[in-house]
Amino acid sequence: MELTDIAREVHSALGNAHAVEPFSARGQRPSQAEAYEVTAALRSLRGARVVGRKIGFTNRNIWPLYNIAQPIWGDVTKDSLLDGRPVSLSRYVEPRLEPEIVLGLGKSPTPDMDEAAMAACIEWVAPGFEVVQSIYPGWKFETADTIMAGGLHGGLLIGERSTATPEVLAGLDKVKVSLSRNGEEVETGVGANALDGPVSALRHLIEVLAMDPHNPPLAAGEVVTTGTLTDAWPLHPGEAWSAKYSGVIEAEVSLNCA
Repeated sequence: MELTDIAREVHSALGNAHAVEPFSARGQRPSQAEAYEVTAALRSLRGARVVGRKIGFTNRNIWPLYNIAQPIWGDVTKDSLLDGRPVSLSRYVEPRLEPEIVLGLGKSPTPDMDEAAMAACIEWVAPGFEVVQSIYPGWKFETADTIMAGGLHGGLLIGERSTATPEVLAGLDKVKVSLSRNGEEVETGVGANALDGPVSALRHLIEVLAMDPHNPPLAAGEVVTTGTLTDAWPLHPGEAWSAKYSGVIEAEVSLNCA
């Protein structure tokens, strides 16, 4: 298959919420660079305004569960932002939920920046929920499959924003989260699970994008959700989810499924 044909098939699957056979299972194993060419083609087909990026698989603890050994990224669009109302799961394929830390950029970061300069590009931080989805049945895929499927992004709910002071940024790796379903805790996590910390995850994304001729670098005003602090939990209609954050972020986010 041509890369543009893959993008069209993914676009149809995401738009109509239906599953497809992994491209790797069909003998399609593009390089990482080629997979991100599909990302660019998919963005063009969607025509939606990009408001940021999601970084996926930053939690090394879950790599063995998904046969993945590196982080990925995908676009966050205006259409994928959630507003706190009940989320209809019918719009997603095999949706799961991830508690994350979201960064808001006030300036454009570049790979040549030192840690202080890069941190100064972050304007705010917030707790968040990312709804992820797999158009590949049973969440069985290879890395390139996940990249080509929009980085598995479904939706993003951003909680209360806090100013990104140096003290806040320095403490993000120690932020703790308690994830609950219908009032019962199911898992806990810590900020360091996101590739040693959300700021470190951002650095990784900046460096990856610097080597990508097909996709734009991060720009001022973008949001970056830095990866799950727990495993990704399957969602079902009628469930009520919440995540309580403690540390330099003291907040709670909640999501109801319809």
